[in-house]
Amino acid sequence: MTYSGKMIAGGKAVLPAELRREFGLRDGDRIIFERHGEGILVKSYDQVLREVQSNLKALIKHPFTVDEFLAERRAEADGE
Repeated sequence: MTYSGKMIAGGKAVLPAELRREFGLRDGDRIIFERHGEGILVKSYDQVLREVQSNLKALIKHPFTVDEFLAERRAEADGE
């Protein structure tokens, strides 16, 4: 679906209300602009955060818990 917005004074972009509601955007929320070919991709800050978390999670080869981490540190301290 295609939407139309408007550029207003100061370089501010107005997103259509339907899109703001659909994506849960409220006044003051941060949005991210990315170059996408010859266009602009607009994402919510929360969406970008979820993407980064997902990418980082994929890099973890052996997930561990806080309890495992603390047990390792205790074992290291006992060995010193």
